[in-house]
Amino acid sequence: MRAVVFEEYGDPEVLKVQDVPEPHAGPGQVRIKVRAAGVNPYDAKIRRGFTKDFAPAKFPAIPGFEVAGVVDEAGDGAAFAVGDEVVGWSTGGSYAEYALGGNVTRKPAGLGWEQAVGVPVAGETSQRVLDLLGVKSGETILIHGAAGAVGSVAVQLAKAAGLTVIGTASEANHDYLRSIGAIPVTYGEGLVERVREAAPQGVDAVIDTAGKGGLEESIELRGGTDRIVTIADFAAGKLGIQTSGGGTGTPEQVRAALDAQLQAAADGKLTIRIAETFGLADASKAQALSESGHARGKIVVLPQA
Repeated sequence: MRAVVFEEYGDPEVLKVQDVPEPHAGPGQVRIKVRAAGVNPYDAKIRRGFTKDFAPAKFPAIPGFEVAGVVDEAGDGAAFAVGDEVVGWSTGGSYAEYALGGNVTRKPAGLGWEQAVGVPVAGETSQRVLDLLGVKSGETILIHGAAGAVGSVAVQLAKAAGLTVIGTASEANHDYLRSIGAIPVTYGEGLVERVREAAPQGVDAVIDTAGKGGLEESIELRGGTDRIVTIADFAAGKLGIQTSGGGTGTPEQVRAALDAQLQAAADGKLTIRIAETFGLADASKAQALSESGHARGKIVVLPQA
C-alpha cells in the first residue's frame, strides 16, 4: 500500500510516500480503508523527535492517529463488520491507504469524511479540558486560538454548556468566531485591555489551544494561575500553569462522548470547519501548515485522492 513515512527525525521534508506492507486485522481488530486522516500538532512533534524520550518513533514510521474510513477486514470477535463506516483513533499511522482501527465508533450517515475525522481529537481534548477546569453555566471562559481545529470545537462545547466565550484570533477570523457564538478579540499587545472590555464581568477560566503566548496575560486576567490550562505550551509549567496532554477517560467513556459529538456534527449542531485537504504526496505541506499555527480549522489528508 501507499503510505507517508519518515525514516529520521526532522523538518516536514523528511516525509515521503512509499510502498509499505499492508497491515492485517488480528483477533478483535478491524482494518480500515482510510478515507480521511486528521492532521494534528502532535504528529509534527513526533516527527521532530520532541517525544523520543518517552515515545520514540519506530522507523520507518507512518504519521497520524486520527482516522475515518470503511472497514475492509475484520478479525475474529471484532466489533465491526466489513463495509461499516467508522471514525476514531488508529493503532498505527493513518496517513496511509489502510490502517488498523483502535478506539473507533460508527460514523453517522450523512456526515462527510472530512468533517468526521475532525471530531475525535478536537472533541476529546475540548471536553477533557472543560471538565478539568470545572466550568459551570453562567461563567465566562477565554479561549486562545479559538479559530483553530481544537479551539473552535471548545468554543461550541463551552457555549452549549451555558458559558460566555471570549476567543482570541486574528481579525480575519472574527466573523467566523461570531458565527459559532464567541466574542472575538485580537491577540497581541493590549490583549488584557481588550478582554476586559469584552468581558467586564471578568474571566473565570482560560484554555490555551495555540501555544503562541497569552499565558502571562491570562494570569493577569485571572489574578493568578488557578483555572488556566494549556494543551499546547509545554513550557507553561515555569509559570505555574497546568498542561493537559492526554486523555483521562476510559475507552468506553471516550467513545460515548465521540458518538454524541459526531451526531451533533451530523445534525448541524457542531460545526467542523475544514482548513485544507491534501493528498499523500503533499503530507509535508499539511504538517507545515499545522506547525504554522495559522490554519483556519481542521487539516485533513485524503489517502484515496
